[in-house]
Amino acid sequence: MALNTKDIKPRIATRVHADKQALLSGEHASEIRELLESRGVLVFPEVHFTDEEQITFTETLGKFAPEHSGESIYKVTLDTKANALADYLKGSMYWHIDGTMNNVPILASILSAKVLSPTGGQTEFCNTYAAFDDLPADQQREYEKLSVLHSAWNSLFYYNPEPSLEILQQMMAIGDNELPLVWKHRSGRKSLVLGCTAYQVTEKNYRESMELLVKLRQWATQPQFVYRHEWTVGDTVIWDNTGTMHRAIPYDPACGRMLHRTKLEGEEAFA
Repeated sequence: MALNTKDIKPRIATRVHADKQALLSGEHASEIRELLESRGVLVFPEVHFTDEEQITFTETLGKFAPEHSGESIYKVTLDTKANALADYLKGSMYWHIDGTMNNVPILASILSAKVLSPTGGQTEFCNTYAAFDDLPADQQREYEKLSVLHSAWNSLFYYNPEPSLEILQQMMAIGDNELPLVWKHRSGRKSLVLGCTAYQVTEKNYRESMELLVKLRQWATQPQFVYRHEWTVGDTVIWDNTGTMHRAIPYDPACGRMLHRTKLEGEEAFA
């Protein structure tokens, strides 16, 4: 059975319908990989993967990346009873790329919806390839020369403006990473590397850095580059972590919202 696909928006996101067993067999893996790179986000409506099926599906697309704990499934929830490190996910409410502390970030994430929030809880994605492509040529040339410092501790201030010294030092222990503002991919395409972990353009002072980073975040998250997914239980969504940013829309931490995540190991360093 062939893949049935329909683009959701011109610049980002495609809805994919296919037989579940064909997805699990890897029959469509090459086509899905190509779609993912070109469209940024793929939505598989109400496919209802079990955890075991989600792991199998992930493995058809590349090398499976386990969590730091060694577990295969990560529970995306603000419920600390279900995820002891749930407080760390408060930063996920702000635009970010996963893995900016690593030279080789994960290739993609796969999320499956198990329990929804009555209000909020949608996930938004923006296409950072398209955002770069639409910049004026002189700005593209300028930004390709710049690099940016990223840190997990910078994202802390988005949701906790007055952290304790202990919490700040815990986050600072994760370290900092200098990355290009424009990622020049092996494919020849280029994308912006932004998000709430970015805090200093190395070639500019702090004020100039903030102005540029906010300007580019505002540019990259314009409606033409953004897709907001309204979850239905059983949906599975994949996004290309190397060419998109994402964020969750705030929701009540006590509502029980639960998504299950698997990841594909990174295949290309920031460059």
